[in-house]
Amino acid sequence: MPFTIATWNINSVRLRIDLVTRFLAEHGPDVLCLQETKTMDDAFPRQAFAAAGYGHLAIAGQKGYHGVAIASRRPFDILDRPDWCAMGDARHLAVRFADGLLLDNFYVPAGGDEPDPARNPKFDHKLKFLGEMAAWGAARRATAARAILVGDLNVAPLEHDVWSHKQLRDVVSHTPVETDLLATVQSAQGWVDAMRHFVPATEKLYSWWSYRARDWQAADRGRRLDHVWVTPALTGALRRMTVLRDARGWDKPSDHVPVLVTLDL
Repeated sequence: MPFTIATWNINSVRLRIDLVTRFLAEHGPDVLCLQETKTMDDAFPRQAFAAAGYGHLAIAGQKGYHGVAIASRRPFDILDRPDWCAMGDARHLAVRFADGLLLDNFYVPAGGDEPDPARNPKFDHKLKFLGEMAAWGAARRATAARAILVGDLNVAPLEHDVWSHKQLRDVVSHTPVETDLLATVQSAQGWVDAMRHFVPATEKLYSWWSYRARDWQAADRGRRLDHVWVTPALTGALRRMTVLRDARGWDKPSDHVPVLVTLDL
């Protein structure tokens, strides 16, 4: 049975709820994972999701910052809402579907502007967060054979995940310490990069374009910060992947676009 999961850093779910409902109406994924929802649980626009046919919700909210959510057509059990780095941030939700499939939705800290953990506490937090993710993955590897991890991981790991590898090697999101740590996270649980399963590592692939660009489309200085990973047992089930680039041009868009992956489960 085809199963489509989408991930999208929405940059305020209440501000962009019309974009969310448009996306759901036009593309109809089975599950939508959102990051940077920026709202408390009691203010989350539940009715809009229910009206769109997504009555199953898991929400980890935070006032004005961070926040993740999972909206689904299919029922699930909420497993965990961890507090990474003991910061009290809403950055991860884990759920399980009836067939045993595990789903993790992550929002990794952006890390600020200066790639020096001694001088930039935000970057230090990011590195510690990724380190905790690696330990978490290694600890549960044996018990999570069928799992999907999605989210804004705020790291563009490969050379062609950024518009210029040479110019961005010292820029937060593409520094060697971050890309090495993300590789450790990926290998800790044996994750397979579902996006690169369909698009060779030699081709450019982006999911984020800065608001600072006067004409983002013409400049095309993007980065792949959003990811979908699957465990090896699900690799053979992968069927297609779409980066919805057009959404970056919608009215008052997020700087990220949705990524959709379909599997036969």
